[in-house]
Amino acid sequence: MELGQLEAFIEAARRGNFRQAAEVLFISQPSLSARIGLLERELGERLFDRLGRGVRLTPAGELFLPYAERALEILRQGREALAAARRAAAGTLQVGCARVVGTYVLPEILTAFRRRYPQVEVHIRTGRSSEILQLVVDQTIHIGLARALNHPLVWTHRLYDEEIVLVTHPSHPFARTGVATIQQVAEEPLILYDRGSSYFVLIEQVCHEAGIIPRIEMVLDSVEATKRMVERGLGISFLPRSSIREEIRARRLKVIDLADGHRVFLPTAVMVRRAPSYPTAVLAFLDVLAELYGVEAGLRPDSAAPASSASGS
Repeated sequence: MELGQLEAFIEAARRGNFRQAAEVLFISQPSLSARIGLLERELGERLFDRLGRGVRLTPAGELFLPYAERALEILRQGREALAAARRAAAGTLQVGCARVVGTYVLPEILTAFRRRYPQVEVHIRTGRSSEILQLVVDQTIHIGLARALNHPLVWTHRLYDEEIVLVTHPSHPFARTGVATIQQVAEEPLILYDRGSSYFVLIEQVCHEAGIIPRIEMVLDSVEATKRMVERGLGISFLPRSSIREEIRARRLKVIDLADGHRVFLPTAVMVRRAPSYPTAVLAFLDVLAELYGVEAGLRPDSAAPASSASGS
């Protein structure tokens, strides 16, 4: 069964006339008759009653017509999807992300995106979450990936919660039990990074709520530098779990649970400036994010509704 046969059948059913159907399809009447005859032989049913100058669907033809129309509609949708993919493949995408996201999370996202849209030119900018939000607001970038922040001009949807975990050198006393109280943490030299980052602010908040003053020994400018210091046994740290997978696997660092069962999470979201319409490449990138993070309803930014909360609602 071929596309041309279905088109000939549907058009003839609509027109009630083979000659008129052939004219609409820009083929000869004998060609149209041949297509329909072949379709009837494949189905084993007569689809039309020939009525002199016109035709009329048989009961079998009436039964088959909605299925043929549905098949053509699905093919049309498939063609549109492919055309959209080709348009996306010709685009350029500006993506901004928090530094931790850019280093430890974005590579997986880009791998999936490039596999589907290899022709898209993706430009990456990194910064603090507040800086990424401003770049989205200013329309300097199309998409932001950072801490979930709200702004009336920006659509925000939470993708995942990044767990911030306490880590030590494997020979540290905490590693013997794998558990420490927040009071014990306060007595240890603490190594943190980027005083203005979301992670630094979050750890300060946790310590304040626990009523302790952390003994901050060093503040470095990168997660990688922080990890190297902890690996040398120069202190302990709170780090994003996504940033220490390799070190944990190689047993160069050890994750320590807090005794009260307290866990610290930082919501990470996708942000897009609200607009009447969006570039195809942006929508394609959002589709990849939806697949990676299990957003069954898909990700489509609105144009006017109030900014969603950090929960993505």
